[in-house]
Amino acid sequence: MSVFILVSGPFTDGRVWNEVAARLRQSGADAHPVTLSTRPEAGVQTHVEDVVRLIDSLGRPDGDVADPVTPPRQVVLVGHDYAIHPVLGAADLRSERVARIVHLDAGMPQDGDAALALVPDPSVHELLRAQEDGPRPVPVPAPGPAEWQRWGSTEGLSAGQLELLSRLAAPQPPRTLTQPLRLTGAAAAVPLSGILCTAGGTTVELVEALVRTGPPQFRRLADPRVGFFELATGHWPMLSCPDELAGVLLRAAADEGRRLTVPEGGSPLLGPFLLDAPERPRVRDGRVDLHLPEPQGAPGPWPAVLFVHGGPVPSGHVPAPRDWPFYLGYARCTAGLGAVGAVVEHRLHGLTDYARAADDVAEALELLRADPRVDAGRVALWIFSGAGLLAADWIAAPPPWLRCLALTYPILAPLPGWGAVGPRFDPVGALRAGTPPPLVLTRAGLETPQIAATVEEFLTAAEETKAPVEVIDVPHGRHGFETHEPTGESREAVSRALRTVLAHLTRPS
Repeated sequence: MSVFILVSGPFTDGRVWNEVAARLRQSGADAHPVTLSTRPEAGVQTHVEDVVRLIDSLGRPDGDVADPVTPPRQVVLVGHDYAIHPVLGAADLRSERVARIVHLDAGMPQDGDAALALVPDPSVHELLRAQEDGPRPVPVPAPGPAEWQRWGSTEGLSAGQLELLSRLAAPQPPRTLTQPLRLTGAAAAVPLSGILCTAGGTTVELVEALVRTGPPQFRRLADPRVGFFELATGHWPMLSCPDELAGVLLRAAADEGRRLTVPEGGSPLLGPFLLDAPERPRVRDGRVDLHLPEPQGAPGPWPAVLFVHGGPVPSGHVPAPRDWPFYLGYARCTAGLGAVGAVVEHRLHGLTDYARAADDVAEALELLRADPRVDAGRVALWIFSGAGLLAADWIAAPPPWLRCLALTYPILAPLPGWGAVGPRFDPVGALRAGTPPPLVLTRAGLETPQIAATVEEFLTAAEETKAPVEVIDVPHGRHGFETHEPTGESREAVSRALRTVLAHLTRPS
């Protein structure tokens, strides 16, 4: 008999699980919804202790706590949204008691992460920043019926259910969102299941793309102990589709679910670059590496391209992105064409880091332009993937020395659930309001639908505003196509993009 501990997201308590718990029990399982502490001073560790106490209280199947032979019951821990933080914390402390951890429309927090990083409502970030130095914690007010959509897709919920959510809701203690989660890694071997609510934009296909070409932390999702499910509903499936959710939870407990696979041999980002890219002289200056043309060629100062790696990438990842063959290849090829190829090590580690990463890029550009080997009036910016949102500043108000802005399979509008990014980082909006520099956009034909939609929205805005954009299509390319088995199509796309950017840099003012 499966034993489920059900923990819901912010503002809600165990009552939102009533229908799901009833269906699980009808199927012969045991279900225990959790109501987490709502004291104003409670933090994430308080909630970890709430879950641990429930695990400890369940005892053995026969109820005999003194029985030395029969082991205590193992549990399936289900964490929805924020609650994945206390669920992981409890699993870390009681890993021997946990049969499976279920991420229900929830993130993948690591040791040291605070839940605030994944809060999609920007007003909450403003509220908590305002009280950072305050003497007493001020709880985050519970949403009204019309405000739940700031926290996730409300698809599938009736007006009555939204009213119910607000009626049952309680303010969220602020330290539950700001206090970092502490994990020792004791639960690393516990099997996982992910249940994705697709109305919010996250699908198994998108996760698989992240596993294949995204930040390295996602590759562990290809472990055979990890299974995935989709529910075609919004962020609160315990209310919108309790029957379907109960069925999926039972299947997860039975070790079902779609398994993901990745190419053998480590991260594809660490494989050889798809073009011949001989090593060039490299100079490291703080966060920026400069790859220089051969001095026997055209004398400097040379034009320059600053490459901005995708993300988010975990802090302290080894090797750092500027040492990945992927970005080394782009920079060396640029140097081979007679321009400085520079790579910036920016600090986009999570969704709340875009402002900090933008500062890093701006600082890198100033450092690059101040270098005597660089022609300060001829600089291009080349941005990849999840860093695409950083393009907004340079589209809205490009300086005269920015000769070109290149974007390769970029994310060009915040994805669903990315409200924490903030309105500043919206390249589509910037395009409608600004006068951009020449744009070179490399588009993957097999891009995930969520990212492809942002690119199409951007191109629609470009057509309406008559923005100067050249599109380089890779019809059979996926997100991160350079990391797959090289093809003539992918090689030609990268070569053409390099030639196009360099042409903008050498064109007379």
